[in-house]
Amino acid sequence: MANQPVDQHKRRFLIAATTAVGGVAVAAVAVPFVASMLPSARAKAAGAPVEVDVSKIEAGAMITVEWRGKPVWIINRSQAMLDALSNHDDRLTDPKLEVNQQPEDCKNADRSIKPNLMVLVGVCTHLGCSPSPRLQSGADMGADWPGGFFCPCHGSKYDLAGRVFKGSPAPINLLVPDYKYVSDSVVRIGNET
Repeated sequence: MANQPVDQHKRRFLIAATTAVGGVAVAAVAVPFVASMLPSARAKAAGAPVEVDVSKIEAGAMITVEWRGKPVWIINRSQAMLDALSNHDDRLTDPKLEVNQQPEDCKNADRSIKPNLMVLVGVCTHLGCSPSPRLQSGADMGADWPGGFFCPCHGSKYDLAGRVFKGSPAPINLLVPDYKYVSDSVVRIGNET
């Protein structure tokens, strides 16, 4: 048996067949492995932009929507609320918006694209708690309180533009997410990327 001639044709066939079966086995193992690294449909949806109809929000009222697993507040500020924003700049930590917590088109006194509609991520910049809205002036916080948001966990105070007051544990203003108007009545929070 040791002296039998080697059949080269049979040898090449067996090598090719073994290589093909091995390649299929590697692909069968690699496909689920690579697929497990891709984001799930749920994860993609969590980061997707959110469109909100803002036409039904009454002046002085607020709604909350979820975007990327966080609460986003949309406030239709009344004229009285807007007028109160300029009365306390000397009491704010960052009244000139030097810390980049808002898109470029919101770097203004109102921190919004349209003055009356405010869009804020409702997460305290101190330790990530969710502040409580106190939209009326005075709102249980003293006569000089212009209204805004109060974090009961550690006492951070924000005004109705999400700007933090001096002496609050929160170091920076509330985040204004990237958003744009799709139409006069619809806001898209987030971007496609």
